[in-house]
Amino acid sequence: MEKRSLFYPLDQEDLTTLRLQYDWKTGNVFLQASKDWDPDLDWSKYNHDFYVESIKTHNAKFLNDVETRAMFEKYGLTDYLEEVIDLLRQGKHFGIDCFYHKGFDIKYLGNMHNRKRGINNTRHGVMKGGIRRHEKDENELDIIIDGLNLGRAMSFKNIAGELPVGGCKSCVIMDELDLTDMNVCGFLGFCLDEIRCSTGPDMGFPPAMTDVMKENGFSVQYTCGPRGPLGSSGPPTAYGVFISLEQAVRFLNGSEDMTGMSFAVQGLGEVGAAMVGCIAKFVKNPKIYVADINHQRVDEIVAKYKEQGIDISPASTDEILYLDVDVVSPCAMGAVLNEESIPKLNCKIIWGSANNQIKASSVEEECRLAKVIADRGILFQTDWWHNTAGVMFGYEEYKYQKDASLERTYADIKRVLPKNTWENLNKAKELGITPTESAYKTCNDELYGA
Repeated sequence: MEKRSLFYPLDQEDLTTLRLQYDWKTGNVFLQASKDWDPDLDWSKYNHDFYVESIKTHNAKFLNDVETRAMFEKYGLTDYLEEVIDLLRQGKHFGIDCFYHKGFDIKYLGNMHNRKRGINNTRHGVMKGGIRRHEKDENELDIIIDGLNLGRAMSFKNIAGELPVGGCKSCVIMDELDLTDMNVCGFLGFCLDEIRCSTGPDMGFPPAMTDVMKENGFSVQYTCGPRGPLGSSGPPTAYGVFISLEQAVRFLNGSEDMTGMSFAVQGLGEVGAAMVGCIAKFVKNPKIYVADINHQRVDEIVAKYKEQGIDISPASTDEILYLDVDVVSPCAMGAVLNEESIPKLNCKIIWGSANNQIKASSVEEECRLAKVIADRGILFQTDWWHNTAGVMFGYEEYKYQKDASLERTYADIKRVLPKNTWENLNKAKELGITPTESAYKTCNDELYGA
């Protein structure tokens, strides 16, 4: 095992768990390490013969804050530990829970940003955020930074979606998941339940993971499986982006009417393709340009909508962002808006589903680049304020399980996202700041205000 790791002392001392907790109000940091289960525990029996709170070993070990710090010092890892703690301070994160299974060689990082919205929500899950798998050769600190940033973004998304949960992100360092291995699946179900988070499989984990967790009784905290009650989250996510875009058009033009407007959609995955569908369905006489690295996908989408009489054309992936159109809609990977790309934009509005569209390593940098976009006369709002319908979709399933309703989900999306976008755009105008800065201000006031 790589020595520069939070898990190295656990491995050396025969421990299973490390908890790092930070209180942003007082500045206090609390550490705890422990051995919570026996190495031969049969995790396929989780939530059947034993539960989160059950006694899982008669040889428990507990290290308090002083003892945990001494353990890291013993292995020459004090500087690394302080580097991670400083990340918690910078982002005002609640903490990280680390679970280590030596036999499975699984390192689970539960990155918890904020629980405020989830307290007293009458449910087990007080936070919501995806679960992502990382390869064993990836740099651990990079994984932690990514997980913390994504957890913080989930806090903000949940506010935008008016959901009664805080934000978190689970990052798991392990080999590819074998969905037939009930021992491993049971362990992953336990880890999620332990941090009181609801999740949907993200990069590196198959969506079918959710079905395995539910059908084997390991955890109902997993959502959005192929056999779930709601189907794909792509269409509702795109619908939420589109109806919030209507408010952006209203803000600029005084009317939601988009008749004859032109659109450039970057990325034709599940959400991007659904975004094209929304434009084709709800806009009269649109002009649509589409691009994707999968040329076959482009040909399929273009052919589909040409048959419907839609004016749609392919564009190259190198040019799609810079076309002279009314709306550019990034629906692929993030970090497409940067110092190099922003000066070349020729649109009036940037409005898409992609996460982290501005390439920035901090909120301050994101707000600075958002101001650069605004100075070019382009209307832009940070993506997490309007692409949160997918999170609302997942929460609907978590809350109602088999009784989850698409009709209710769409009604919530229609009720929440246009209203919040309209309020944010006008608040930004009133305060003389960008919509991106305004969205962050709204969230920070709620999470850290008096």
